Amino acid sequence: MPLFFSEDKRAALECLLFVAGGPVPVSTLAACLGLSSDDVVELAAELKILYDEEGRGLQIREVAGGYQMCTRPQFANYVEAFLQPELPALSMAALETLAIIAYRQPVTRAEIEYIRGVKVDGVLNTLLSRGLVQEAGRKDAPGRPILYATTPRFLEFLGLKDLSELPPLDEAAAGQE
Repeated sequence: MPLFFSEDKRAALECLLFVAGGPVPVSTLAACLGLSSDDVVELAAELKILYDEEGRGLQIREVAGGYQMCTRPQFANYVEAFLQPELPALSMAALETLAIIAYRQPVTRAEIEYIRGVKVDGVLNTLLSRGLVQEAGRKDAPGRPILYATTPRFLEFLGLKDLSELPPLDEAAAGQE
């Protein structure tokens, strides 16, 4: 396909569409690029063809009387996974339970509840679902209760290389006073 516009003009259009985040009217693109509206339509067509031929993850679409850069539908699942909403911050109860598990692991639910003085079923489920703690076997005791321990994600959550980087327990407690 013969290209009629310079690489600079195509790159400039590409930049404008990238930063816009939505459809940009042809008249706006024409004013920014110093081209006529007809030239913008032709330039956008060239850019669209180049994107299509190269099989890029993005595409140029004509939308609402303008042009837009957007992801190709076949990559929507990747984009959705990447854009998962951030989970809300952990509650104080969850942080307390997480600290008990981190310093006492492996530890049973009953041991956590004894230390906290309250039931921890809901909090423990939250920590499990977020991947911060995991089941770490069973305690050799009556009823064989489940043992809980932290995960590598817990280390990422706190920005630690390993558990040895946790502050000593007396130092951590002193920080709360």
